[in-house]
Amino acid sequence: MSGIRPAARYASLAVTAALAAVAGLAFHRVFGYGPVVPVAAVAAVVPTLLSALLSGPRKKGRPWPLWPSLVLTVAAWAGTSALTVLRPALSAGTLPQTLRDGVLNGWKEILTTLLPAPAEPRLLLVVGVLVWAAAFAAAETALRTSRRALPCVPALAVWAVALLLGVDGPGTNVPLAAGTVVLVAVLALVRSGEPDAGPAWRPIALGVPSAAVLGLVAYLVAPVVPVAADPYDPREQVAAPPPLQRDGVSPLDRVGGWLLRPDQVLFTVDADRPEIQRLAVLDAFDGVTWSSTARFVPTGSRVPERPEEPGAPERSHTTTQRVTIGDLPGVWVPAPDRPRRVEGLPVVADPAAGTLAAAEPPAPGSSYTVTSVVPEWRAEDLEGARVARDAEARAALKLPWGPGAAKEPVQLDEFERFAAAATRGASTGVQKAAMLAEYLKRYAKYDVTAAPGHGYRQIDYFLAEGRRGTPEHFAAAYALLARSAGLPCRLVVGFSGGKRAGGAVQVRAGDVMVWPEVKFEGLGWVRFNPLPDNARRSKDSDAVAAGESAQSLEQAQKNAASRQQGPGAGEKPGKGAARTAAPDEPTPWWVLASIAGTALVLGYVLAVLIAPALRTRRRRAGPPAERIAGAWRQALDHLADAGLGASGALTAQEVARFGGAGVGAAAQGELDPLAELVDRTRFAPVPPDAAAADRAWRHTDAVGRLVTAKAGRLRRLRRRLHPRSLTGR
Repeated sequence: MSGIRPAARYASLAVTAALAAVAGLAFHRVFGYGPVVPVAAVAAVVPTLLSALLSGPRKKGRPWPLWPSLVLTVAAWAGTSALTVLRPALSAGTLPQTLRDGVLNGWKEILTTLLPAPAEPRLLLVVGVLVWAAAFAAAETALRTSRRALPCVPALAVWAVALLLGVDGPGTNVPLAAGTVVLVAVLALVRSGEPDAGPAWRPIALGVPSAAVLGLVAYLVAPVVPVAADPYDPREQVAAPPPLQRDGVSPLDRVGGWLLRPDQVLFTVDADRPEIQRLAVLDAFDGVTWSSTARFVPTGSRVPERPEEPGAPERSHTTTQRVTIGDLPGVWVPAPDRPRRVEGLPVVADPAAGTLAAAEPPAPGSSYTVTSVVPEWRAEDLEGARVARDAEARAALKLPWGPGAAKEPVQLDEFERFAAAATRGASTGVQKAAMLAEYLKRYAKYDVTAAPGHGYRQIDYFLAEGRRGTPEHFAAAYALLARSAGLPCRLVVGFSGGKRAGGAVQVRAGDVMVWPEVKFEGLGWVRFNPLPDNARRSKDSDAVAAGESAQSLEQAQKNAASRQQGPGAGEKPGKGAARTAAPDEPTPWWVLASIAGTALVLGYVLAVLIAPALRTRRRRAGPPAERIAGAWRQALDHLADAGLGASGALTAQEVARFGGAGVGAAAQGELDPLAELVDRTRFAPVPPDAAAADRAWRHTDAVGRLVTAKAGRLRRLRRRLHPRSLTGR
């Protein structure tokens, strides 16, 4: 307790409380400032005051024991949390469950939620626990130790947790970091005065301006400090949970039924401009059904953009819409392309595909506000674009045989020939994709009464005989033909247009659309429209147009389809998509046997080569007597490699003469002193020293070199491959 004035100890508590509070405010990138400020303030002040009351000096200047403070601070934390952060749970009678979930699983839920996370009690409890523990530890350290800056360590630990949990969150921590620098410097100044060094205010008065300048420098320099790599994101190591409830019916299967009830109002949109609404992205096909592999993550409101597509295309516009659910079934939530923020409805989001879903089907009348950044495509964006070949694109090329299929479906060859005929003369991927869309527009007719279905057989009938279909057939046919032509393709179910009613637009079942998307390098997924022009509801007198961006994209694609380019202007036409083998085809037994046999042989060779090295290392370690004994055993191994197996009944001197006769006089000169060291180790009253052990191993190493020269490396290798090498001789 000596070295710091008592007044300075108690004065430093105000600084440690401020440090803990600022560290708690660093969680603003997780929740925002509004929910975090009261939690951090209460959790920093209350335990500090409690420590000041309970840890003061008693008789002879000694502090009170620590254990009463520990017990009382835990009780105070539980009571304070119940009255502040957990008050909603207290009112609902779920306090014990919420308390347990927050302490044990709150941080996990934050890691699997897109930031900012919802300000729910069980999640905010993480902030309260960390800040309370840091404030208590800092206060007790300040009162019980004489270290100048040690009390700041708990707050810095909370800072580390806040940075990890909020690495992908909005906002910046630079001002808070600068404030932390100032507070650490002030803490060191407050605790720097010695009991007999004069007035306590003098170092503080001189140092506080310097600390403020230091913080200002940190604030100005931090934004321009070069960073060599992206920060570590623990979310990349955590598997995101799926939605609590998935829609049992694919939106693609609902298209036919919606078209037969075209005036059913599914939802209404209140916005300043019309946009195409995306509902679901279907990227996996098993030969019968299209499904989604979306990696949904819970989100408070924000949906981050894909890191690999930070700004493609260069032009875009931001739109905010108020959506009210009507008779829309399922858990999928409609939104324009690339949503960035959703408020008013708890949703899970797939940042990769830009789709939203609710934990449960939204009830009619549910409303939410969605802000999206809609891309604006131009012809120059598509010029020179190359077909993507990354992992996601390769997955979008697969044409499986089908569930339980033992051989390749005959339709695949037909699709490949059809795609080749539709894209003949195309020299780039964009031109190929655009020509395929234009071909299908002229090839078949739009018919809402066509039987639903999008498997191989249904699409083969649509192309070969029926030539009449709904958006489901046109889009699914495009996707299969595109994959056959080497274009990575997926399907999107959404809505285009609607009927204006007052200030809002009613999106009806007849406005449903299905369109394919093809992935290009640097652009991502680009929408194509294979539907005939007479399929547009926007031509009706009461319908709303799809939007300028959609029309601009279609015009750019038509220009690409009609433009003739030389063979060197783009990439060579891709080969047909790689087809996956039948899923139930077993691997031949001889392949598995060969792999197992090779693994056993390699494992054995590795073991017999490593075992002697490990044995030698073990023999060289330990006290000098054990090292000398190990050197002798190593020498016996060398003699055995030369074919000179010594009997256990021989003395060390006899073994030395036996080895010298078999290897040569030079070996005799090394074995004799080694044998003498072994005998001294066994029978001398004084134990050997380290120098004797070093001499023994020098003799052994020399014997090894002489044996190698005598027997040859090949013979030694053959003997090493013998199973006895695993156990020694």
